[in-house]
Amino acid sequence: MRKSIWPDDSCAPITHGVYLLYIYVRCNEDVFMRNLNRLINDFRYQTNLTIWKHMNAMAVNYAVYSNRIKGFAPYLYNCDIYIYADSMNMVVVCVDSNKHRQKQYYEETQNIDMMIYEPGCEPRESTVWKLKETMEIMKSRLRKSQASLKVYGILLTEDAINNAYELEDDWEKNDIKVISNCSNLKLRRAGVNDDDDLAGKVYFDIVTDESIDAKPEPKVETADEDYDEFEQMLFDLANDHLNEEPDGIMGLSIRDNTTEDEEDADEEESEAHEPEEPATPTTKSETIDQNMGLSVDIKILDPIENPREELDKLVGCEDIKHRMDELVALTSYNRVMQEMFPNSKQHEVSLHSIFLGRPGTGKTTVCKIFGSLLHYTGALSKGHVVVCDRGTFIGTLWGDEERSLRQVIEKAMGGVLMIDEAYLLNGKNENDPGKLVIQLLMNILADETQRDIAIVLCGYKDQMLKLLDMNPGLQSRFPNKFEFQDFSVNELLEITKSRIKDYEYQFTDGAWEKYRTMMAQAYQVRDPQTWGNARFVANQLERIYIQHATRCVMQKPDDKQEWRQLTADDIVPIEIPRPKAKIGF
Repeated sequence: MRKSIWPDDSCAPITHGVYLLYIYVRCNEDVFMRNLNRLINDFRYQTNLTIWKHMNAMAVNYAVYSNRIKGFAPYLYNCDIYIYADSMNMVVVCVDSNKHRQKQYYEETQNIDMMIYEPGCEPRESTVWKLKETMEIMKSRLRKSQASLKVYGILLTEDAINNAYELEDDWEKNDIKVISNCSNLKLRRAGVNDDDDLAGKVYFDIVTDESIDAKPEPKVETADEDYDEFEQMLFDLANDHLNEEPDGIMGLSIRDNTTEDEEDADEEESEAHEPEEPATPTTKSETIDQNMGLSVDIKILDPIENPREELDKLVGCEDIKHRMDELVALTSYNRVMQEMFPNSKQHEVSLHSIFLGRPGTGKTTVCKIFGSLLHYTGALSKGHVVVCDRGTFIGTLWGDEERSLRQVIEKAMGGVLMIDEAYLLNGKNENDPGKLVIQLLMNILADETQRDIAIVLCGYKDQMLKLLDMNPGLQSRFPNKFEFQDFSVNELLEITKSRIKDYEYQFTDGAWEKYRTMMAQAYQVRDPQTWGNARFVANQLERIYIQHATRCVMQKPDDKQEWRQLTADDIVPIEIPRPKAKIGF
């Protein structure tokens, strides 16, 4: 008897997200597996009007390796072949551009036979059959190389197949989609992403390596073994959720191909991160050219691992966590519904958002988590964050703004474009070039092809609301508003404890009492307009670290533990920003 994947009654109550997954999978396992095959699904729903735009979009998708080859022996030697591969799937696009068959109508027999019989014409070889045989060669090479990928084929042809509706089911059973009635295929070329560092490059090399054909076929698992493996995967998924803290979307665990040792290392590293700066990603700087004599650096933040777990670790921000969960849940829901009911109308989900709050309230940190969450749900192809401000766009020559914005948008595609202090683009002068940036931004957002990007405008609440009031178009383009409140004293103290944990420091009782009292006093007399929140804590701790290091070097404590103890002598007086005096009558 096959074991049940449902956890036993002794387990804690399963969450709503995993329960829905369980019901969904048990009712339609094939649909669940298709959800794991996003690369294939995105190609499956293309038409002759959208396929080339989609292929060009793949050229800027850093998660997918793509390349073009001229022919594939022995069946498709006279066709252009595009191969797209990620870590799970491969799509083979065959461009059949033979001129002598342009706009001819013919009947193809079912079951993908070798020959096509056209009324009144001599039979000829079926290109669909050739693609099917080519895919079998590729699958064989993958199996012999111990690579487990699903291979899907797309045939682009100028022919008009008048009985295509009778053949579509049979084509789909063989993992093939035929897009007919294409035009000017001989003149068409799509961009590719042939970056050797991408994982899909390995699989491209395998399927194009003819020497692999001489290797013996490995043992093939039976259907029952595959099914048992599938059930075991779901069993592990359900129980992992009950026994571990959630690190995925809506409580679903997100897994990759890391080893157990790598996962342990990741867990140890994540434990050392502070709540307001979780899972610090790699930061890099790139340059855009405003004009021939001026360039500007922009900061790019890589996606973080376990974004949902890092969101939970944030100090405060409860309303933001809830709102972000709702947006991510709707995005995930749309993805599943598209798979289940591809022809139904989907909910319109705008990812563009407004972050309202003062400095140090966690806007950049949440933006990093936001991009990674959307990446893991499939809404964004990359999940990185490009950080810029007014100075990124405003140049010295006419046209610098448009040139800069388009370069920034290109670098942010697949991720998040974060514009800090965005209200500064709305200058008081009617001819302020920042106003042109806002208009250009709205024009770009109006382009329906710009779906693989989320734009986040950040700044003080009052100034940002004025920006929205003066530009009604922004209201509809940025429907998601997240308000970041100032941290309370207790939250600032919690942030402090988390920060010193990074360096394995500990406060003595006297030091902690002195620090806590001084922080409370600083908070009471703070200027709300200039208060730095978590940044204020970071700056104060830096002064304490310097004082502590100086004292230890001079005193040279014999006990090693004292080198990590922050004493009352290390707690330097807090420099409290005072409100500026107002001059008036």
